[in-house]
Amino acid sequence: MLRIGDWCVDPSSGQISRDGETLPLDERSMRLLLCLADHAGEVVSVDELLDHVWAGVSVTPDSVYQTVASLRRLLGDDPKRPAYIATAHRLGYKLVAPVDSCADKDSAPIRNVVLESVPPSPPVRRHHGINFKYAFAAMLLIMLGLATGIFLVRARSIHFAAAPAITPPQQKSIAVLPFLDLTEGMKEEEFADGMTEELIDRLSKIPDLRVPPPTSSFYYKGKQVPVAEIAKALGVAYVLDGSVRKSGSRLRVAARLFRADNGFVIWTEAYDRPNGDILMVQDDIAGQVTKALTGLRPIQNSSEAPIHR
Repeated sequence: MLRIGDWCVDPSSGQISRDGETLPLDERSMRLLLCLADHAGEVVSVDELLDHVWAGVSVTPDSVYQTVASLRRLLGDDPKRPAYIATAHRLGYKLVAPVDSCADKDSAPIRNVVLESVPPSPPVRRHHGINFKYAFAAMLLIMLGLATGIFLVRARSIHFAAAPAITPPQQKSIAVLPFLDLTEGMKEEEFADGMTEELIDRLSKIPDLRVPPPTSSFYYKGKQVPVAEIAKALGVAYVLDGSVRKSGSRLRVAARLFRADNGFVIWTEAYDRPNGDILMVQDDIAGQVTKALTGLRPIQNSSEAPIHR
């Protein structure tokens, strides 16, 4: 276990804790945090992070940007005044928080003190013959147990009668997760949310393609939930996510599509547009993404081999 700043990091359980608050980290976020901690105070390039965290997986640098942004939100870090992860522009990222051991050395002595402080049990008094007070109490316990059992059986039967059947994800179904704002200072969140809603609206107009509404997708905004669980909860076979970045007077929107059953990325693309009319940029990129997705075979048949781009 490590202490990174104010947080205690437990890689074995995939959790971080601080002041009684415990938060889960997905596998990629934990590996990225440990990689930065292993090189604390040093700049780690995006390529090094990709090789260490996503070894053997075909992903783009957007995966690093998104994971760092999620880590910052969980750690309560400010990109402008970083206390944990600092950005070295065009070079990579650096962990600036102090790293130390987080071993709990006091747990064993406290347990011994507690055990030694327990008073010895009083001697058992044995009675000969029948004690009617205890017999009456035992009878009440038996009757209470029977009543509880009947209630549980009825409640369980009602639950199974009312619970809907779990249906497998439809073949032609896709969920659009909220796009991440990876601009400096995160000042384009409104644009990223609008991009997400525009894509949901465009994709929902494709015949026979089922798309969960924005309320379902935005429920997972900022939450560290595995994509497979999100896809299972929404009943979809494919998931689309992306990010928004800014360079000078231009916006870059990156989008990627992957299968929920195995996590394979089957399509990815980036779109650069001048930072002009935001609504026109959203409409233009949403149209390009929708046009690209309608031409992909995996949406039509999930049994085909994944297409990497």
